[in-house]
Amino acid sequence: MKFGILVNEGPYQHEASDSAYLFCKAAIAKGHTVGRVFFYHDGVNNSTKFTEPPQDDRHIVNRWSKLAEDHGVDLVVCVAAAMRRGIKDDNLAQGFRISGLGQLVEAGIQSDRLVVFGD
Repeated sequence: MKFGILVNEGPYQHEASDSAYLFCKAAIAKGHTVGRVFFYHDGVNNSTKFTEPPQDDRHIVNRWSKLAEDHGVDLVVCVAAAMRRGIKDDNLAQGFRISGLGQLVEAGIQSDRLVVFGD
């Protein structure tokens, strides 16, 4: 099965990003495909390279970057939501790219299921 993922919440104020990441890892481990993760609303905060959690905390942004690197997952950040939050191409973490809502629509069309995490 091919999944598209929508993440609507930031990395540390809600469990949506952790849940989405763990879902992706589990799906891939079971032989499924995650074609694209689309970050929308506060979810775009998962993409900034300026995130620096304490050493004893998980680094959610790096987790997403590694998922993209290891499994070819397309990490797309909504351009309008990113601009509202000061996120631009020059402060994106490795593996993320900025694009429009058309990429979310395309993920929904090309996937067997679009799974949404966060409100």
